[in-house]
Amino acid sequence: MLSVVIPARNEADSLEPLHREIDSVLGASALQAEIIIVDDGSTDGTWSRIAALAEADPRVRGIRFRRNFGKAAALSAAFASVRGDLVITLDADLQDDPASIPRLIQKCEEGFDLVSAWRRERFDPWHKRLPSLLFNWLVGIFSGLRLHDHNCGLKCYRSEVVKEIRLFGELHRFITLLAHRSGFRVTEIETRHRPRLYGHSKYGAARLVTGLLDLSTLGFLGSLRRRPIHLLGGLGLLAFAAGVLGLAYLAGVWFSGDGPIGSRPLLIYSVAALVVGGQMMTLGILAELITSPGSRFGQGDTHPYSISERIGEP
Repeated sequence: MLSVVIPARNEADSLEPLHREIDSVLGASALQAEIIIVDDGSTDGTWSRIAALAEADPRVRGIRFRRNFGKAAALSAAFASVRGDLVITLDADLQDDPASIPRLIQKCEEGFDLVSAWRRERFDPWHKRLPSLLFNWLVGIFSGLRLHDHNCGLKCYRSEVVKEIRLFGELHRFITLLAHRSGFRVTEIETRHRPRLYGHSKYGAARLVTGLLDLSTLGFLGSLRRRPIHLLGGLGLLAFAAGVLGLAYLAGVWFSGDGPIGSRPLLIYSVAALVVGGQMMTLGILAELITSPGSRFGQGDTHPYSISERIGEP
């Protein structure tokens, strides 16, 4: 069983051609599949096209958001209801080639948990390609997972991956990193990329800035969630120790009669280091209590989206 997941926003013109291509690939490969299309707050006729496709093809299921919540939320909503052993994601703009689906599945069946597409020759403007190159390079350095194209929407997952990883904000760009961090085997294969025929891109060069911020947040949260007392407590202990050493030195100066210490900047720095160190260690203990197994805090998180309508079998 294969689940094909398609997040869509204002892609009414491309949905029918995309469905025809996917149908052709599934038929040629004799794959049993479901097709889940998520309308992420479209303002054109995207939902009506999804409804028409679902009426004509029982494999098609639709999820409609009340407003635009972003691609990560769209993927999260679809992942929560997939029934396939393998999951394919691809964008609705026709730039991802459905003909690559069998090759992605074949690579996944070699023992990998996530196979990402690599768009070696991209038909995108330079202000999208250049930040993407820099982004992929930085993610590789940061994570140790060196792929050419972390952010391509065309991917194949084992169902365990999509059921385990949590997506919110714009973390869809880091699915490969999240899976790799959880111990899943991640790789990539080269696939064909196509020019956009309908609509316009929803992203630009500004994604590099937000991507770097998300990357730094992801790194901090990764360390914090494992054992927050080790990170915050360790930093706090260093600051506290620096403050103690500074005050000990000043105490020696005062007892030796080498002059007053009240006007020395080191006194202010040492007291500040003591205060900051104590606060960080306290924060680490509180974070440890909150994130520890069995804690009632942080439980019951709400979904990062709101669904107004569904089409097809749940």
